[in-house]
Amino acid sequence: MNETGTLDILKRAILLERRGRSFYQKVADQSDQPTVKEFFEMMAKEEERHIQVLAEQYKSFQQNSRFVPEQLDEERASEVASRILSQELKEQIAAAGFEAAAVAAAMSMEERAIRLYADRAASAEDPAEKALYRWLADWEREHLHFLSDIDREVTEKVWMDNSFWPF
Repeated sequence: MNETGTLDILKRAILLERRGRSFYQKVADQSDQPTVKEFFEMMAKEEERHIQVLAEQYKSFQQNSRFVPEQLDEERASEVASRILSQELKEQIAAAGFEAAAVAAAMSMEERAIRLYADRAASAEDPAEKALYRWLADWEREHLHFLSDIDREVTEKVWMDNSFWPF
C-alpha cells in the first residue's frame, strides 16, 4: 500500500478508537452503578491505550515512512476483564436498559474495529505494521467476546424474567 493509504488507515484507526473511548466514557459517566461505571471506564482506558500506540505509529510513519517495532502490552483484555466482570455487573446491566443497549452498540463498534485491523494485518508487508494490527485485532476480539457474553446473559435474564422460554 502506498504511503498515503497507510496514513489513511492509521487515521481511520485512531478515529475509530477515539469514538470508542468517547462512547465508553459517556456510558461510564451516565451510569449510577459503581460496577457498571468501572467496567466502562476500563473499556475507555483500553481504547485510550490503543489511541496512544496508533498515534505514535502515525507520527513515525509520517516522519520516516516506517513503523516502529512496538513493545505491545502482553496483558490480554480478558485478563483485565476477568477482574471486573462479575455476576453483579451483569445483573446491574440487565436492570438498566441504557447500559444493555450500550453493550449492543459496543459490540457493533468492536466488530468494525476487528474487520479493519484483521484486514490490514493480512495485507501488511512490514512486520511491525502486521504485529500492530494483529495486536489490535486480538484486543478487539477479546472485547467483543466479553461484551457478547454480557449480552447473552442479559438477554437470557430478560427472557427468564418475562417467561419467554417455551418450557
